[in-house]
Amino acid sequence: MSPAFGKCYDPSGATWGVPTFPWKFAPDGYATRRQLRARGLRPGGQPVAAQVMRRSRRRKAGVLVAYLYRIDRAKPVRPMTARKSAALAQAMRARRTCPACQTDAGYVIPTSLGMCVPCAYPEEQRAA
Repeated sequence: MSPAFGKCYDPSGATWGVPTFPWKFAPDGYATRRQLRARGLRPGGQPVAAQVMRRSRRRKAGVLVAYLYRIDRAKPVRPMTARKSAALAQAMRARRTCPACQTDAGYVIPTSLGMCVPCAYPEEQRAA
């Protein structure tokens, strides 16, 4: 067993407080939030059941951690209501509308510009 594998293998949870497994070695029955969402589930208020760890050169702490939840305790995702869908559409429309020319840009306006590209750079648009 490699030292990195041994550091991340703690199925009893004595070292880290929750059962810890090396990356890609989590037992069946556990899933991350993204994996739950792909199955149409959500954690539903349950506490973190376990975690997977791996070494990372990019992270300051030197390890990358992903929290795992139990699949059998997960609840189904709440369905999208008509009002929620309308509110999301309105919010996206507001992000696409240029405050200077009041037109739908067809893309989300960059916050760095604060307006659509033709309004932000009018001299370059005339030259083209």
